[in-house]
Amino acid sequence: MKVHYGFDDLGSIKNPVVTTGSFDGVHIGHKTIINRINEIARNIDGESVLITFHPHPRKVLYPETEGKKLLFILSQREKIDLLSKAGLDHLIVVKFTLEFSKVSSLEFIKAYLMEKLHAKFIVVGFNHHFGHNREGDYEELRKLSNEYGFGVEEIPEQDIQQETVSSTTIRKALMEGRIQRANAYLDHQYIIIGSLGKGTHFFNQVDFPTLTVQIDETGKLIPPEGIYAVTLEWNSSSYRAMLIVWSNHPTGESEVIDRNVELHILDFSGKFYNDDAKLYFHKRITGGIDVNNAQRLKHQLQEAAKLVDELIF
Repeated sequence: MKVHYGFDDLGSIKNPVVTTGSFDGVHIGHKTIINRINEIARNIDGESVLITFHPHPRKVLYPETEGKKLLFILSQREKIDLLSKAGLDHLIVVKFTLEFSKVSSLEFIKAYLMEKLHAKFIVVGFNHHFGHNREGDYEELRKLSNEYGFGVEEIPEQDIQQETVSSTTIRKALMEGRIQRANAYLDHQYIIIGSLGKGTHFFNQVDFPTLTVQIDETGKLIPPEGIYAVTLEWNSSSYRAMLIVWSNHPTGESEVIDRNVELHILDFSGKFYNDDAKLYFHKRITGGIDVNNAQRLKHQLQEAAKLVDELIF
């Protein structure tokens, strides 16, 4: 997958089949759209293209209200990793600004999709809106398709057990610690990519040495406090591990601030300091962590380690 930042240096993209959106989570609904644009691209000897925006529009448009506490399933780095695995040919990351937010839906279609990208086919998700004040939609695309000579298609909603899959439903599941439900919606495991550093003394002193996991992007959603069964992918190898999310000031809410993320790797004693790693979540084993009572903490970690060790992953 080729990643482009803006529309100025796209080079030659053959018969672009395009979709747009945030695609936070790269969930099963997003994958349905990606699979469809890949299929159309193959049929017309073209290439698939996703146009996404960074920062998220709500962060720019409503920085003091709904954008202020908006958390993301994926960091930008994680999103690029998963989109690449999904088989996308091109990702165009557009810098979202207040000025860009004033571009009308018609101007976006004409100036960007047609003149800069030369889109041959446009696919949108159910009830997708774009352009200034979200004025553009599938009906506008359909009406303009003959005038500008592109194909257009709308993908219906994706349901799992009669519940509509969306980034919002997945965020809710993650914030409640319901990892298995979130993974089902995502159609892949929830992931954290971060750099590993020296763990804190709380866990070393009870014989459960840890590594800190440093998240490189603010706004990344961290599940609630507890112990999680995860797979560590590092240096082309995989390791079973426990991820410990804890705070000195429990709030009951999933917020980045004052939340610590540490990793205990089962049956391994090597050094990972300063290395990047990918963590794939399987299940929440237990709730909050009491780091202020060493005896209770050790017992909690021992019981969690037994449960993690019994899991098949």
